[in-house]
Amino acid sequence: MAQDLAGALVGFCNPLLDISAVVDDALLEQYNLKANDAILASPEHLPLFPTLIDSYEAKFLPGGAGQNALRGAQLLLPADSAVFVGAVGEDDYAQRLKGAAEKAGLRTNYMVNKDKPTGTCALLITGPNRSMVANLSAAETYNFSHISEPSNWKLIEQAKVYYITGFFFTVSPDTIDAVAKHALENGKTFTMNISAPFVPQFYKAAVEKTLPYINILFGNETEAASLAAAFEFGTDDIKVIAKRVADLPRAGDKPRMVVLTQGAQSTVVATSDSDEVRVYAVSPVPTEEIGDTNGAGDAFVAAFLAQHLLGQPTDVCVEAGHWLGGEVVRMIGPNYPDGELKFVASGSFAPSVEKI
Repeated sequence: MAQDLAGALVGFCNPLLDISAVVDDALLEQYNLKANDAILASPEHLPLFPTLIDSYEAKFLPGGAGQNALRGAQLLLPADSAVFVGAVGEDDYAQRLKGAAEKAGLRTNYMVNKDKPTGTCALLITGPNRSMVANLSAAETYNFSHISEPSNWKLIEQAKVYYITGFFFTVSPDTIDAVAKHALENGKTFTMNISAPFVPQFYKAAVEKTLPYINILFGNETEAASLAAAFEFGTDDIKVIAKRVADLPRAGDKPRMVVLTQGAQSTVVATSDSDEVRVYAVSPVPTEEIGDTNGAGDAFVAAFLAQHLLGQPTDVCVEAGHWLGGEVVRMIGPNYPDGELKFVASGSFAPSVEKI
Protein backbone atom coordinates (compact mmCIF):
# COMPACT_ATOMS: atom_id res chain seq x y z
CA MET A 1 0.00 0.00 0.00
CA ALA A 2 1.36 3.44 -0.94
CA GLN A 3 2.46 5.53 2.02
CA ASP A 4 0.73 8.83 2.77
CA LEU A 5 3.20 11.63 2.03
CA ALA A 6 0.85 14.61 2.42
CA GLY A 7 2.93 17.31 4.12
CA ALA A 8 5.74 14.81 4.73
CA LEU A 9 8.57 17.23 3.90
CA VAL A 10 8.85 20.68 5.51
CA GLY A 11 11.69 23.06 4.68
CA PHE A 12 12.92 26.38 6.06
CA CYS A 13 15.19 28.89 4.35
CA ASN A 14 15.32 32.45 3.07
CA PRO A 15 12.99 32.92 0.07
CA LEU A 16 14.84 35.25 -2.30
CA LEU A 17 14.26 36.53 -5.80
CA ASP A 18 17.45 35.91 -7.76
CA ILE A 19 18.78 38.66 -10.02
CA SER A 20 21.02 36.71 -12.36
CA ALA A 21 23.45 38.04 -14.97
CA VAL A 22 26.53 36.96 -16.87
CA VAL A 23 29.29 39.36 -15.85
CA ASP A 24 33.03 39.83 -16.26
CA ASP A 25 35.79 39.41 -13.72
CA ALA A 26 36.10 43.19 -13.38
CA LEU A 27 32.71 43.40 -11.66
CA LEU A 28 33.76 40.70 -9.20
CA GLU A 29 36.95 42.59 -8.46
CA GLN A 30 35.04 45.86 -8.04
CA TYR A 31 32.99 44.35 -5.22
CA ASN A 32 35.77 42.11 -3.87
CA LEU A 33 33.88 38.90 -4.70
CA LYS A 34 35.11 35.39 -5.34
CA ALA A 35 34.05 33.62 -8.53
CA ASN A 36 32.40 30.72 -6.72
CA ASP A 37 31.08 31.75 -3.31
CA ALA A 38 28.01 32.72 -1.31
CA ILE A 39 27.98 35.71 1.06
CA LEU A 40 25.57 38.06 2.79
CA ALA A 41 25.47 41.56 1.36
CA SER A 42 27.25 44.30 3.29
CA PRO A 43 26.43 47.99 2.75
CA GLU A 44 29.18 48.25 0.13
CA HIS A 45 27.46 45.53 -1.93
CA LEU A 46 24.05 47.23 -2.15
CA PRO A 47 24.84 49.25 -5.33
CA LEU A 48 25.53 45.93 -7.05
CA PHE A 49 21.82 45.12 -7.31
CA PRO A 50 20.72 48.15 -9.39
CA THR A 51 23.95 47.82 -11.40
CA LEU A 52 22.95 44.32 -12.48
CA ILE A 53 19.46 45.50 -13.45
CA ASP A 54 20.56 48.67 -15.25
CA SER A 55 23.82 47.62 -16.92
CA TYR A 56 23.52 43.88 -17.59
CA GLU A 57 20.97 41.54 -19.14
CA ALA A 58 19.62 40.54 -15.76
CA LYS A 59 17.03 37.82 -15.34
CA PHE A 60 14.64 37.60 -12.38
CA LEU A 61 14.41 34.02 -11.14
CA PRO A 62 12.71 32.46 -8.11
CA GLY A 63 15.43 31.54 -5.67
CA GLY A 64 16.49 30.83 -2.15
CA ALA A 65 18.31 27.53 -1.72
CA GLY A 66 15.66 25.90 0.45
CA GLN A 67 12.72 26.83 -1.76
CA ASN A 68 14.69 25.69 -4.83
CA ALA A 69 15.27 22.30 -3.20
CA LEU A 70 11.68 21.86 -2.11
CA ARG A 71 10.34 22.85 -5.54
CA GLY A 72 12.45 20.09 -7.05
CA ALA A 73 11.49 17.55 -4.43
CA GLN A 74 7.78 18.26 -4.92
CA LEU A 75 8.13 17.71 -8.67
CA LEU A 76 9.29 14.16 -7.91
CA LEU A 77 6.78 13.39 -5.15
CA PRO A 78 3.02 12.86 -4.95
CA ALA A 79 0.92 16.02 -4.84
CA ASP A 80 1.04 18.12 -1.66
CA SER A 81 4.07 16.30 -0.19
CA ALA A 82 6.22 19.36 0.52
CA VAL A 83 5.74 22.67 2.36
CA PHE A 84 8.18 25.59 2.41
CA VAL A 85 8.39 28.16 5.22
CA GLY A 86 10.19 31.52 5.25
CA ALA A 87 9.61 35.29 5.35
CA VAL A 88 8.78 37.64 2.47
CA GLY A 89 7.58 41.20 1.99
CA GLU A 90 4.16 42.27 0.77
CA ASP A 91 5.18 43.00 -2.82
CA ASP A 92 5.45 41.79 -6.39
CA TYR A 93 8.67 39.88 -5.71
CA ALA A 94 6.83 37.76 -3.12
CA GLN A 95 4.11 37.01 -5.65
CA ARG A 96 6.75 35.89 -8.15
CA LEU A 97 8.20 33.50 -5.57
CA LYS A 98 4.78 32.16 -4.64
CA GLY A 99 3.90 31.71 -8.30
CA ALA A 100 7.05 29.69 -8.99
CA ALA A 101 6.28 27.49 -6.00
CA GLU A 102 2.69 26.96 -7.10
CA LYS A 103 3.85 26.03 -10.61
CA ALA A 104 5.82 23.16 -9.03
CA GLY A 105 2.91 22.22 -6.76
CA LEU A 106 4.85 23.36 -3.71
CA ARG A 107 2.79 24.69 -0.81
CA THR A 108 4.21 27.81 0.88
CA ASN A 109 3.58 29.16 4.36
CA TYR A 110 5.20 32.59 4.31
CA MET A 111 5.49 34.95 7.21
CA VAL A 112 4.69 38.32 5.58
CA ASN A 113 6.55 41.43 6.73
CA LYS A 114 4.69 44.52 5.53
CA ASP A 115 7.58 46.83 6.45
CA LYS A 116 10.42 45.26 4.45
CA PRO A 117 10.74 44.19 0.81
CA THR A 118 11.21 40.58 -0.22
CA GLY A 119 14.87 39.56 -0.17
CA THR A 120 16.98 39.36 -3.30
CA CYS A 121 20.14 37.53 -4.30
CA ALA A 122 22.60 38.77 -6.91
CA LEU A 123 23.88 35.87 -9.02
CA LEU A 124 27.05 36.77 -10.90
CA ILE A 125 27.80 34.19 -13.57
CA THR A 126 31.36 33.92 -14.93
CA GLY A 127 31.79 30.84 -17.12
CA PRO A 128 30.86 27.78 -15.07
CA ASN A 129 31.13 29.71 -11.79
CA ARG A 130 28.52 31.62 -9.84
CA SER A 131 29.03 34.14 -7.05
CA MET A 132 26.00 34.79 -4.83
CA VAL A 133 25.40 37.94 -2.78
CA ALA A 134 22.22 37.80 -0.71
CA ASN A 135 20.36 40.87 0.54
CA LEU A 136 17.99 39.12 2.96
CA SER A 137 15.74 42.06 3.85
CA ALA A 138 12.32 40.58 4.84
CA ALA A 139 13.77 37.04 4.90
CA GLU A 140 16.00 37.86 7.86
CA THR A 141 13.00 38.89 9.97
CA TYR A 142 11.58 35.36 10.17
CA ASN A 143 10.66 34.61 13.75
CA PHE A 144 9.89 31.42 15.66
CA SER A 145 6.60 32.95 16.74
CA HIS A 146 5.30 32.28 13.22
CA ILE A 147 5.82 28.52 13.13
CA SER A 148 4.91 28.16 16.81
CA GLU A 149 1.35 29.33 16.11
CA PRO A 150 -0.86 26.23 16.53
CA SER A 151 -2.18 26.39 12.96
CA ASN A 152 1.41 26.47 11.62
CA TRP A 153 2.93 24.01 14.11
CA LYS A 154 0.54 21.42 12.70
CA LEU A 155 2.83 21.40 9.64
CA ILE A 156 5.69 20.30 11.88
CA GLU A 157 3.58 17.66 13.57
CA GLN A 158 2.43 16.24 10.24
CA ALA A 159 5.87 16.10 8.61
CA LYS A 160 8.23 13.12 8.55
CA VAL A 161 11.36 14.84 7.24
CA TYR A 162 12.68 18.37 7.83
CA TYR A 163 15.18 20.23 5.68
CA ILE A 164 16.74 23.50 6.90
CA THR A 165 19.61 25.28 5.19
CA GLY A 166 22.62 26.60 7.08
CA PHE A 167 21.64 30.08 5.93
CA PHE A 168 18.83 29.93 8.50
CA PHE A 169 21.38 30.04 11.35
CA THR A 170 21.66 33.75 10.53
CA VAL A 171 17.90 34.24 10.82
CA SER A 172 16.12 32.01 13.35
CA PRO A 173 18.26 29.58 15.35
CA ASP A 174 15.29 29.21 17.74
CA THR A 175 13.27 27.68 14.90
CA ILE A 176 16.08 25.28 14.03
CA ASP A 177 16.36 24.23 17.66
CA ALA A 178 12.63 23.63 18.10
CA VAL A 179 12.24 21.63 14.89
CA ALA A 180 15.37 19.57 15.60
CA LYS A 181 14.14 18.65 19.07
CA HIS A 182 10.68 17.77 17.76
CA ALA A 183 12.28 15.46 15.19
CA LEU A 184 14.36 13.74 17.87
CA GLU A 185 11.48 13.33 20.30
CA ASN A 186 9.19 11.89 17.63
CA GLY A 187 11.61 9.64 15.75
CA LYS A 188 11.56 11.75 12.59
CA THR A 189 14.40 12.72 10.24
CA PHE A 190 16.12 16.08 10.62
CA THR A 191 18.34 17.19 7.74
CA MET A 192 20.42 20.29 7.12
CA ASN A 193 22.80 21.76 4.59
CA ILE A 194 26.06 23.55 5.45
CA SER A 195 25.05 25.92 2.62
CA ALA A 196 28.08 28.24 2.52
CA PRO A 197 31.64 28.42 3.86
CA PHE A 198 30.77 31.40 6.10
CA VAL A 199 28.24 29.33 8.07
CA PRO A 200 30.70 27.15 10.03
CA GLN A 201 33.27 29.94 9.95
CA PHE A 202 31.09 32.56 11.68
CA TYR A 203 28.32 30.46 13.26
CA LYS A 204 30.37 27.59 14.66
CA ALA A 205 28.65 27.63 18.07
CA ALA A 206 25.20 27.32 16.51
CA VAL A 207 26.37 24.58 14.14
CA GLU A 208 28.01 22.70 17.03
CA LYS A 209 24.82 22.96 19.11
CA THR A 210 22.65 21.61 16.27
CA LEU A 211 24.90 18.84 14.89
CA PRO A 212 23.84 16.21 17.48
CA TYR A 213 20.28 16.40 16.09
CA ILE A 214 21.21 16.18 12.40
CA ASN A 215 20.44 12.83 10.78
CA ILE A 216 21.53 13.80 7.25
CA LEU A 217 23.95 16.65 6.55
CA PHE A 218 24.54 17.91 3.01
CA GLY A 219 27.34 20.14 1.75
CA ASN A 220 29.87 20.66 -1.02
CA GLU A 221 33.65 20.48 -1.00
CA THR A 222 34.33 24.13 -0.11
CA GLU A 223 31.73 24.08 2.66
CA ALA A 224 33.19 20.83 3.99
CA ALA A 225 36.67 22.36 4.05
CA SER A 226 35.34 25.35 5.99
CA LEU A 227 33.61 23.05 8.48
CA ALA A 228 36.81 21.03 8.92
CA ALA A 229 38.80 24.20 9.55
CA ALA A 230 36.25 25.52 12.08
CA PHE A 231 36.29 22.22 13.98
CA GLU A 232 40.09 21.92 13.66
CA PHE A 233 40.06 18.50 12.00
CA GLY A 234 43.55 19.09 10.60
CA THR A 235 42.75 17.55 7.21
CA ASP A 236 41.45 18.58 3.81
CA ASP A 237 40.70 15.00 2.72
CA ILE A 238 36.98 15.15 1.95
CA LYS A 239 36.46 11.45 2.73
CA VAL A 240 38.04 11.86 6.16
CA ILE A 241 36.02 15.03 6.78
CA ALA A 242 32.78 13.24 5.91
CA LYS A 243 33.55 10.41 8.29
CA ARG A 244 34.71 12.73 11.09
CA VAL A 245 31.47 14.73 10.89
CA ALA A 246 29.38 11.56 10.75
CA ASP A 247 31.08 10.35 13.94
CA LEU A 248 30.50 13.53 15.97
CA PRO A 249 28.22 13.05 19.02
CA ARG A 250 24.54 12.32 18.31
CA ALA A 251 21.54 13.10 20.49
CA GLY A 252 19.59 9.97 19.56
CA ASP A 253 20.04 6.43 18.32
CA LYS A 254 19.63 7.17 14.60
CA PRO A 255 22.91 6.99 12.66
CA ARG A 256 24.09 10.18 10.97
CA MET A 257 24.76 10.38 7.24
CA VAL A 258 27.01 13.03 5.69
CA VAL A 259 26.64 13.66 1.94
CA LEU A 260 29.28 15.86 0.29
CA THR A 261 29.10 16.77 -3.38
CA GLN A 262 31.98 18.03 -5.50
CA GLY A 263 30.33 19.37 -8.64
CA ALA A 264 31.32 17.24 -11.61
CA GLN A 265 33.64 15.24 -9.38
CA SER A 266 32.53 12.43 -7.09
CA THR A 267 29.99 12.54 -4.27
CA VAL A 268 31.16 11.23 -0.89
CA VAL A 269 28.84 9.58 1.66
CA ALA A 270 29.81 8.55 5.19
CA THR A 271 27.67 7.23 8.03
CA SER A 272 28.21 6.89 11.76
CA ASP A 273 27.31 3.20 11.75
CA SER A 274 29.96 2.06 9.25
CA ASP A 275 33.70 2.52 8.82
CA GLU A 276 33.19 2.50 5.05
CA VAL A 277 33.02 5.71 3.04
CA ARG A 278 31.20 5.46 -0.28
CA VAL A 279 32.42 7.44 -3.29
CA TYR A 280 29.98 7.86 -6.19
CA ALA A 281 31.27 8.86 -9.63
CA VAL A 282 29.48 11.65 -11.50
CA SER A 283 28.71 11.51 -15.21
CA PRO A 284 29.78 15.04 -16.17
CA VAL A 285 27.57 17.22 -18.35
CA PRO A 286 29.37 18.23 -21.59
CA THR A 287 30.66 21.79 -21.29
CA GLU A 288 28.73 22.97 -24.34
CA GLU A 289 25.46 21.86 -22.71
CA ILE A 290 25.97 23.76 -19.45
CA GLY A 291 23.78 26.83 -18.93
CA ASP A 292 25.13 27.65 -15.48
CA THR A 293 25.77 25.73 -12.28
CA ASN A 294 23.47 27.77 -10.04
CA GLY A 295 20.96 25.51 -8.34
CA ALA A 296 22.74 22.22 -9.05
CA GLY A 297 23.40 21.54 -5.37
CA ASP A 298 19.79 22.36 -4.48
CA ALA A 299 18.61 19.99 -7.21
CA PHE A 300 20.82 17.22 -5.82
CA VAL A 301 19.24 17.66 -2.39
CA ALA A 302 15.77 17.80 -3.95
CA ALA A 303 16.07 14.45 -5.69
CA PHE A 304 17.96 12.82 -2.81
CA LEU A 305 15.26 13.76 -0.28
CA ALA A 306 12.44 12.78 -2.64
CA GLN A 307 13.88 9.30 -3.09
CA HIS A 308 14.61 9.06 0.64
CA LEU A 309 10.96 9.85 1.40
CA LEU A 310 9.93 7.20 -1.11
CA GLY A 311 11.93 4.66 0.88
CA GLN A 312 14.77 4.18 -1.62
CA PRO A 313 18.31 3.15 -0.57
CA THR A 314 21.21 5.60 -0.51
CA ASP A 315 22.61 4.45 -3.87
CA VAL A 316 19.33 5.39 -5.56
CA CYS A 317 19.09 8.69 -3.64
CA VAL A 318 22.57 9.72 -4.83
CA GLU A 319 21.94 8.59 -8.41
CA ALA A 320 18.75 10.66 -8.46
CA GLY A 321 20.64 13.66 -7.10
CA HIS A 322 23.27 13.39 -9.83
CA TRP A 323 20.56 13.07 -12.48
CA LEU A 324 18.55 16.12 -11.39
CA GLY A 325 21.68 18.19 -10.79
CA GLY A 326 22.71 17.38 -14.36
CA GLU A 327 19.34 18.49 -15.67
CA VAL A 328 19.46 21.80 -13.82
CA VAL A 329 22.97 22.80 -14.96
CA ARG A 330 21.64 22.64 -18.51
CA MET A 331 19.23 25.45 -17.58
CA ILE A 332 19.86 29.13 -16.90
CA GLY A 333 19.41 29.79 -13.20
CA PRO A 334 17.87 27.49 -10.60
CA ASN A 335 15.14 26.25 -12.93
CA TYR A 336 13.78 22.77 -13.52
CA PRO A 337 12.93 21.41 -16.97
CA ASP A 338 9.36 21.94 -18.13
CA GLY A 339 7.05 18.97 -18.27
CA GLU A 340 6.84 15.96 -16.01
CA LEU A 341 10.01 15.09 -14.13
CA LYS A 342 10.46 11.36 -13.69
CA PHE A 343 13.52 9.59 -12.32
CA VAL A 344 14.18 5.97 -13.20
CA ALA A 345 16.98 4.25 -11.30
CA SER A 346 19.46 2.34 -13.44
CA GLY A 347 19.71 -0.56 -11.03
CA SER A 348 23.47 -0.66 -11.57
CA PHE A 349 24.65 2.57 -9.91
CA ALA A 350 27.13 1.70 -7.19
CA PRO A 351 29.99 3.42 -5.35
CA SER A 352 33.58 2.55 -4.76
CA VAL A 353 34.13 1.85 -1.07
CA GLU A 354 37.00 2.90 1.18
CA LYS A 355 37.56 2.23 4.86
CA ILE A 356 38.45 5.26 6.97
